[in-house]
Amino acid sequence: MTEVLYHDVTQVAAECYLQTHCTNPFLRAETIEAALACWREVSHAHDSLFSVTRMQVRLWDSTVRPVNHNPWVLLRTQDLPPLYLENSNFYVFTADLIKSTRRRIGDRPKMFEVHPLEALDIDDEQSFALAEQLMHVKTHPRS
Repeated sequence: MTEVLYHDVTQVAAECYLQTHCTNPFLRAETIEAALACWREVSHAHDSLFSVTRMQVRLWDSTVRPVNHNPWVLLRTQDLPPLYLENSNFYVFTADLIKSTRRRIGDRPKMFEVHPLEALDIDDEQSFALAEQLMHVKTHPRS
């Protein structure tokens, strides 16, 4: 994908580029507009912006070690320090970043938080089924 992005920035000059995916059916235009407005405000201090989902859950690694909590101190999950999931909804970056690093997230990125339901990314049959159910609920609300 990086080579596609590199090619694109060499073909079309722009102040910034936004990459998103067709597998984000609930991503709203208003969210993209807000992210671009944020980018305009912070681009002097950041080299990229990407969408994230805030997580305040107890995480464990594959060797059953706690990642972000002490299992002997049972804090409420709401009180855990937040971690952020790169949700692949969108990336905003400059041509200079892609050309110099071949990356869409630079060394000084800005995270842009997206609501978890809006951030749903269809990567497999389970997430597709979940998206179908959410779409059904959105299009057939209870009266």
